[in-house]
Amino acid sequence: MTVLLVALGAALGAPSRYLLDRTVQSRHDSVFPWGTLTVNVIGCFLLGLLTGLPAAPAVTALLGTGFCGALTTYSTFSYETLRLLRSKAWLLAGFNVVLSLVAGLGAAYLGVALAGAF
Repeated sequence: MTVLLVALGAALGAPSRYLLDRTVQSRHDSVFPWGTLTVNVIGCFLLGLLTGLPAAPAVTALLGTGFCGALTTYSTFSYETLRLLRSKAWLLAGFNVVLSLVAGLGAAYLGVALAGAF
């Protein structure tokens, strides 16, 4: 049953990632990966919120592992950072790494803190 919950969550998270990434990126005339940054930060916030709440294992499998796992993308973050490095956009690559880490950790912390308020 858990595998089905993870698959269902992933079936919702992956298209959400694609649609949100494309929507955000289409609004920026930049080589900086704003779409990937956005989905990763939102995923960090949601996972922080979920882990801060008393959730059943089934909910954690569906939303945490499935949805957030498919929504966020470390591989695309890595690829886009390497793409920036290869195009000699050193500052943008460094900015992507630092901003992704700081914003992601901050969003996760905010999610846990917000869950603690309930």
